[in-house]
Amino acid sequence: MTEDSPEAPGTTALYVYAVCRADGGPALDGVSGVARGEPVRTLPLGSLTAIVQTVRAAEFTDEAWQERLTDEPELERYARAHHEVVSVVAAQAPTVPLPLATLYTAEDRAGLVLGNESARFHTALERIAHHAEWGVKVYAADSPGEDGDETARQPCTPGTPGTPGTPGTPGTPKDRGRPAPGAGRAYLERRRNLRARHERQREDSLRVAETVDTQVCRLAKVSRRLRPHGPGTADGHRLQVLNATYLVADHRAAELELLVKDLRERTGAGIELSGPWVPYSFVGEV
Repeated sequence: MTEDSPEAPGTTALYVYAVCRADGGPALDGVSGVARGEPVRTLPLGSLTAIVQTVRAAEFTDEAWQERLTDEPELERYARAHHEVVSVVAAQAPTVPLPLATLYTAEDRAGLVLGNESARFHTALERIAHHAEWGVKVYAADSPGEDGDETARQPCTPGTPGTPGTPGTPGTPKDRGRPAPGAGRAYLERRRNLRARHERQREDSLRVAETVDTQVCRLAKVSRRLRPHGPGTADGHRLQVLNATYLVADHRAAELELLVKDLRERTGAGIELSGPWVPYSFVGEV
């Protein structure tokens, strides 16, 4: 959808959190939203209802928002406040959450734009009714050390027989530090074996990921495969081979949890299940 970008300082704008059906309207008592001192309220859209809040336009200019993007604590505060409102509404009725910082210059402008999208909102609401979003991540088994030989990385202890330069070591001073015959070939062989083992583990992990995805898809109404997180992210050193999200009917939640538990036991893989969440991933571009 097209969002307005308020520019004039001192004026107000309308922040829109979500859209739900008009039946009764959700209870919004105690929800603060992103603007302190302004109530979170409803905006009628015919057979739909938008969840909105009046905000200071100067806090949401392009410049202000770009500055906020570099302030992680402040950005997180806005994201949490936005999500809190969406979660409260979604707990009461099927809800289409809108992206963070969806704003319009006035109520009539918001009503016009959102009203024109009513057919798409109804389609999304029909899709997600009585469903929740669940995340499933699968991780590859830990790879062996880079050298492929943990013993070789242990420091030598002075005085130990067989340590160069200590009593009991054969050879003359000029032999010290010289690799044993065939050491280079042995090292290359270890490296080749390590790479082969790593590749087998990766292939096995990818097969497990496909098995997990296939099994969970049988329970889900629809699914999305996301880009796996790489090493160095919040997931640490583990290699992620599946990062997917699934729209699952509420009455099948316990079945999903049992399935993931069984898949862990059968495959021995590191499988993480998260949820249930508001189905952000399945409401489409609205």
